[in-house]
Amino acid sequence: MNTTLKIFEEKKVRTHWHDEQEKWYFSIIDVIEVLTDSTIPKRYWSDLKKKLANEGSQLYDNIVQLKIQSTDGKFYKTDVADTEQLFRLIQSIPSPKAEPFKLWLAQIASERIDEMQDPELTIDRALQQYLNLGYSESWINQRLKSIEIRKELTDEWKRLGLKEGQQFATLTDIITKSWSNKTTKEYKTLKGLKKENLRDNMTNTELILNMLAEASTKDISAAVNPKNFEESKKIAKQGGDIAGNARKELEAKTGKKVVTETNAKTFLENKRKLQ
Repeated sequence: MNTTLKIFEEKKVRTHWHDEQEKWYFSIIDVIEVLTDSTIPKRYWSDLKKKLANEGSQLYDNIVQLKIQSTDGKFYKTDVADTEQLFRLIQSIPSPKAEPFKLWLAQIASERIDEMQDPELTIDRALQQYLNLGYSESWINQRLKSIEIRKELTDEWKRLGLKEGQQFATLTDIITKSWSNKTTKEYKTLKGLKKENLRDNMTNTELILNMLAEASTKDISAAVNPKNFEESKKIAKQGGDIAGNARKELEAKTGKKVVTETNAKTFLENKRKLQ
């Protein structure tokens, strides 16, 4: 599933590129949160859906659901809208951000056409988004590499016929637990994260070890060719253990914990204070 995050005014919007339809879909909840700054965007959307239904709006009837990754790493059915639907939906949401958001949507659509003609632009734009948020170039290089390695791993899982969503999330959790000694949920709790992406809040060292765990899992899987989900779970632990052993050895040499509460917000705030 081609799910990615797009940044609008430092806020993340989950998006999905549908290969067959060749169009973007956007999480409506995320868009509402961006436009309204609501602390309970789900309730706002629930009320708006009732309003649209009472008005007999065709827009409401055409809303679809796609499985999009949530903050816990799992995939859930989420109300989404394509670009055209979103333009119409925005008209029902009073917001001073409406016009700049419309321009942003048009830019996203235009960029996708460019990226299909020149795939390298995808990497360049991802790099620029992270730079705009204040990340260092060295961290960004690690993050972009981690995205590539993650894609190779999920492609391997797809080759084996494993299911996106629950099975992918379970395997990811096994890998994370094996190398960091924390489940994904425990890891995010340590860093004080809610909706934020865990990898976006890892240090360079954490990213490197996570990449080692995922790359090892992919390589072992490709070599062993597991026959079912249960065998893939064992391989996920083996791949995670390789990075876990590296973490333990590094901690023994430095006397410092690799997995810490440091997150992007605290790291970037400290960086700005030093400037």
